[in-house]
Amino acid sequence: MEKFDYIIVGAGTSGCVLANRLSANPAHKVLLIESGGKDDYFWIDIPVGYLYTINNPRTDWCFKTDAEPGLNNRQIGYARGKGLGGSSSINAMIYMRGQRSDFDQWAALGNRGWGWDDVLPIFKASENYQHGADEFHGDQGELRVEERRVNWEILDAWQDAAEETGIPRIKEFNTGDNFGCAYFQMNQRKGVRWSASKAFLRPIQHRPNLTVMTDTHVHKLALETNEHGPRATGVWITKGQDAPSLVTATREVILAAGAVASPQILQMSGIGDPALMQQLAATPIIDLPGVGQNLQDHLQIRTIYKVSNTTTLNPRVNSLVGKAMMGLEYLLFKTGPLTMPPSQLGAFAKSDEAQPTPNMEWHVQPLSLDQFGSPLHRFNAITPSVCNLRPASRGAITAQSLDPLMAPKINLNYLSSPEDEAVALAGLRMTRRIMKAKALARFLPEEWKPGPERQSDAELLDAARDLGTTIFHPVGTCKMGADAGAVVDDRLMVHGCKSLRVIDASIMPLITSGNTNAPTVMIAEKGAQFIIEDAS
Repeated sequence: MEKFDYIIVGAGTSGCVLANRLSANPAHKVLLIESGGKDDYFWIDIPVGYLYTINNPRTDWCFKTDAEPGLNNRQIGYARGKGLGGSSSINAMIYMRGQRSDFDQWAALGNRGWGWDDVLPIFKASENYQHGADEFHGDQGELRVEERRVNWEILDAWQDAAEETGIPRIKEFNTGDNFGCAYFQMNQRKGVRWSASKAFLRPIQHRPNLTVMTDTHVHKLALETNEHGPRATGVWITKGQDAPSLVTATREVILAAGAVASPQILQMSGIGDPALMQQLAATPIIDLPGVGQNLQDHLQIRTIYKVSNTTTLNPRVNSLVGKAMMGLEYLLFKTGPLTMPPSQLGAFAKSDEAQPTPNMEWHVQPLSLDQFGSPLHRFNAITPSVCNLRPASRGAITAQSLDPLMAPKINLNYLSSPEDEAVALAGLRMTRRIMKAKALARFLPEEWKPGPERQSDAELLDAARDLGTTIFHPVGTCKMGADAGAVVDDRLMVHGCKSLRVIDASIMPLITSGNTNAPTVMIAEKGAQFIIEDAS
């Protein structure tokens, strides 16, 4: 039975940060456990490789949601990164913090120290910003943030069109108010994906006090109960065909497995809703009905417009010569289409003037395809996807078995509220207004999906249900707070259990207004501070 001071479950974004910070003290013996493998697959490094890593069982757990009534009973793929770096090894690489109001709202719910002014210095401390330090950015951290390395005239024109329709051109996001249209900044270094593994784990893997286990599955937490209540003392693991074994933690166990796996592990360990424990035949230890609840995600509606008099990525990918030229440009200069994230241009706006801050985000892509993993279409097209940043709908993650290899049930309840339906309609109608602006007229945009024949609210809402899909931002399933549905307190300790924390995107009480990887880095940095402070 091996002993460590700290056991971190999950080597995704949060786990890599935690491993770095906790092992910085040579007196701390740290174990990092990852159920996937190493991040040495060729397509992880190349930014456009997301086309080959999502839906690939080597790099993606390839989860599926339940049939979603709000999506016309469709099941959709629910990508989660598999391997070191987790989803930061397959994601869109977009560096997006969210808005001031997001974090101030967390603090207003009673979570001390989580307001914008509290977290901005932590964002800056992690950041290695291409343009140097300023009021909003830092340049001494490990997480590289750079500008795009390829341009498309159709995206420049889309930005002009957005400005025509009232969404102003701005220099950048990440300053607290995202209203406007700008090019995304990305976690890349000189045209190469800069995952959490590259930023935080690889530079310190040589530390003798850090052990990294890959291809290792956590069955459940080891919990002891005495007169002071339950305490986490370790985890039960299996590796390959070996029998389950126990590794112990003398200080803390930290769940950093993400918004899908962290609640699943808690449930398999007897922490959650007692009724579920009974179904799983697990011994109920802590009654926390909020475990796995409060699941939030950004539903995106992927409209597609055919365009003329320009070129997009579609014909290049569908041409041997085009592929060769793109590959050569990347090999020689690390520029061009192979450096592209899924989306380069973004925009934020309000669905109606009653909204206090922007609640819709566009991801504009100079390409089109039916779904991730499908071939690009053989015609020139762009995909302006619009998503609801503050969904009212709530879903759940539910373990189905005590077998860690059995995927949990994932139910999002997309478009299950009138508020979300209204935002979907507003997003589709505003996208049409942008596409009809003068700045895009020379490209003769032709709506392909959802199609101009869908005009009424009922027709457009049905289109949203046909086209809507995840943007891979699950959060909230172990939410932070002090209410009856909360799972962790504002220092990320699990309610009712000593020496156990959850430190990942699952602790968000409310989803941030934008892409969720950068906030997850911040959460991990803040969680590491809590652990170090509480140990002193």
